[in-house]
Amino acid sequence: MLKQLLARKTNFSGADGAHGTALQRTLGPWGLTALGIGAVIGGGIFVITGQAAAEHAGPAIILSFVIAAICCSFTALCYAEFATLIPMSGSSYSYAYATLGELVAWFIGWNMVLEYGVSASAVAVSWTGYFTSFLDNMGMHLPAALTNAPLAYQDGHLVATGALLNLPAVAITLALTWLCYVGIRESSGANLAMVILKVGLIVVVIVAGWQYVNPHYWEPFIPPQQGPEKYGWAGIMRASTLVFFAYIGFEATSTAAQEAKNPQRDLPIGTLVSLAICTVLYIGMAAVITGLLPFDQLGTSEPVVTAVKAHPQLGWLRWLVEIGALIGLSSVVLVMIIAQPRIFMIMGNDGLLPPVFAKIHPRYKTPHINTVITGLGIAALAAVFPLDILGDLVSMGTLIAFVAVCAGVLILRYTHPELPRTFRVPWAPVICTLGVVSCLGLLYWENWYQWLLMGIWTLIGLAIYFGYGYRHSQLRRSQAGVQRA
Repeated sequence: MLKQLLARKTNFSGADGAHGTALQRTLGPWGLTALGIGAVIGGGIFVITGQAAAEHAGPAIILSFVIAAICCSFTALCYAEFATLIPMSGSSYSYAYATLGELVAWFIGWNMVLEYGVSASAVAVSWTGYFTSFLDNMGMHLPAALTNAPLAYQDGHLVATGALLNLPAVAITLALTWLCYVGIRESSGANLAMVILKVGLIVVVIVAGWQYVNPHYWEPFIPPQQGPEKYGWAGIMRASTLVFFAYIGFEATSTAAQEAKNPQRDLPIGTLVSLAICTVLYIGMAAVITGLLPFDQLGTSEPVVTAVKAHPQLGWLRWLVEIGALIGLSSVVLVMIIAQPRIFMIMGNDGLLPPVFAKIHPRYKTPHINTVITGLGIAALAAVFPLDILGDLVSMGTLIAFVAVCAGVLILRYTHPELPRTFRVPWAPVICTLGVVSCLGLLYWENWYQWLLMGIWTLIGLAIYFGYGYRHSQLRRSQAGVQRA
């Protein structure tokens, strides 16, 4: 049985139409780069930056971003090689299936539900904070019972807040789900427009805000440690695990491999360029907001607005920040709703999920049923849970997937050295090993209750796999047919 659980997929063609109607190849390098930026720039730059600085790192939040970026850079190089080697939708799920076997692939795919589905819920929750601030600035107010989660995490327990649901988060999620339902061309075009707008607005905020930065707010750059994970280097490392959430999504380009015009060339460009652009913008924004206001005052639901409001001369920026945040957060949710259904689609093609997950809309050429399931699931989570619970769980699932990808590149170098690779990780033994070690290092700084939640999530996934996927695996059925023959 162990040999069956570790069976690997050896078909790397990613041929269109192998399981029905083909997806449309409409994305070039700029569309894929915009997809990566659209997935990355959102909740991290507009929300988590301030909260991580206030609670853990202080001005050294800049170092936290650098540490997380280094970890992601190792992984991005590995994703780029895999994308040219296995030009299939499915991202790290498909890569794990080719290198580490079916059970590990299922585990990674199940964790990617956290990365894409749950992270979209977390970003939708962040969207509500800026939306209500935007309405307040216009003199309009929504009831608190309709803009907050009914559950919160306090002192190790889930408690009721008295709110009914987070209605704005639900509304934006369902609207974007409809856009993803009707086509990749329409949704990627909307994403490109949102990316151009939000990057432009972020650059304006950085340039305008830099004139009012007070360098004294950066002293001391690393505040003295005041608790287990509060300031000092321990705080910097804990903040790195939080801002890692801000980088999640740069590899979403690989989920659109079967919709890329030239995946071997365009996917590495989209992955690496989007990560580089986002890292520069993150560091710039972190430096500005910690220089506009003492870091301990940035722990709000809209820290960029909080920093800007402290300077009356920048009052005009508040509108731009709120509009930029709404656009930026919307594009993240959009890309995650694009990515997650394609993971389900590949798992359905492989027989690990029921056939309904593999269906493609005959007119729109999208995994329409998966899109509806994903959108409704994201909306339900965003309606009920707060940002802190969702964000931590997402980071853990993503780090585990990144470990598998970095290890997988080395494994395929030895098991299939003959396969053509239009992009190769330089100094692969060093880079891949550093990628694994850095991801495991960030996992070390996660809290015990996050590991508990991850354990529960894993048990649910294993129950689904052994209850359905193991018995319906296309790979196992094909192997059984060969043996009978």
